Amino acid sequence: MAKEALRVPTAELDLQERILRLHWPLLLVLCGIAGIGVMTLYSVPQGHWSPYAAQHLIRFLVCLVGLAVVAVIPLRFWLSASYPIYFGVLVLLLLVPFIGEMNNGARRWIDLGGFQLQPSEMMKVAVVMALARYYHGLEFKKVSTILGMIPPLAMVGVPVGLVFIQPDLGTSLLIGFSGLFVILLAGISWRVVIVGIFTALAGIVVAIQTGLLKEYQIERVTAFLNPDHDPLGANFHPNQSKIAIGSGGVEGKGLLEGTQSQLGFLPEKHTDFIFTIYGEEFGLIGTTILLGLYILAFLLTARIAGAARSHFGRLMSLGIGLTFVSYVLVNTGMVMGLAPVVGVPLPLVSYGGTVMLAMMGGFGLVMCTWVNRHQDTLRTQGWRR
Repeated sequence: MAKEALRVPTAELDLQERILRLHWPLLLVLCGIAGIGVMTLYSVPQGHWSPYAAQHLIRFLVCLVGLAVVAVIPLRFWLSASYPIYFGVLVLLLLVPFIGEMNNGARRWIDLGGFQLQPSEMMKVAVVMALARYYHGLEFKKVSTILGMIPPLAMVGVPVGLVFIQPDLGTSLLIGFSGLFVILLAGISWRVVIVGIFTALAGIVVAIQTGLLKEYQIERVTAFLNPDHDPLGANFHPNQSKIAIGSGGVEGKGLLEGTQSQLGFLPEKHTDFIFTIYGEEFGLIGTTILLGLYILAFLLTARIAGAARSHFGRLMSLGIGLTFVSYVLVNTGMVMGLAPVVGVPLPLVSYGGTVMLAMMGGFGLVMCTWVNRHQDTLRTQGWRR
């Protein structure tokens, strides 16, 4: 009888039952990560709630409500809305060069009455949704065919190109990774993957030789490959970041006690380099806790994907989870000197409204997959050969 109760069709659940079926452990993990973000942003201006910590907390609470709203909407709705959402965000990307706000030499944001919307951040989730929708309706034997590959490559390539010319190398790469994750999960042949890797490498060489990559972008990659080169120029900030993290030791210097971070040696302390602030003040123990929470969030997301009967829900949840992980790996890698500095925020910790909105919306979709995990009206064939 208990097993039968678990398999009550999701469509018959009322709103209260849907809320009760939210994945509460994942919610708690997300709250823990955001709490670390609030604490670190409180430290950035030397112990003040304004201008970052209070705003970050308010944004998270609002987005938490939004996550719950997304989660209780039937999964069928998000299946049908995937393409419209993707093309809507694509239109916003197309409008950025014309109506976007200029900031730090780049035009990436659209001013919506005081809220700076960055469409490229929304695209990371939108492209995952669109690709999951595409493969949901595609026969498995067509996944690796030429005709089967053209639409997903176009869905990934167009936004990557639009974001790259803003210019925003880091975000364009993450959009590409997000799309690639779903394509790989859909079961594309490894022969096609190998050809794609060599094609991408050739494209990078062409981009460098033809000047598509900006001089400062090439300089960042060169600095990463040669850490001892130009210590007072291109490598100054990465080196200072490594010094700050290393000086935190095992236990850290304590909240508000960081010296490298508080004395102004680092740029963008509230966004791209916030992991450095946290690492100096809370040391190896603190960073292990934070990274552990990130790992736990992904493992819970993977479990949700594995429990879903919907092919769309599986692909979408895993794609969002891997996008989340790519944020973490790129950000922590660049501040520790393990990757070039490409301007990628740390999810739910760095200050930024659109990043928060995109990630929480993405986890809302993951949560929706969990609430609807027994739904058997969607296509479930083709996940395995």
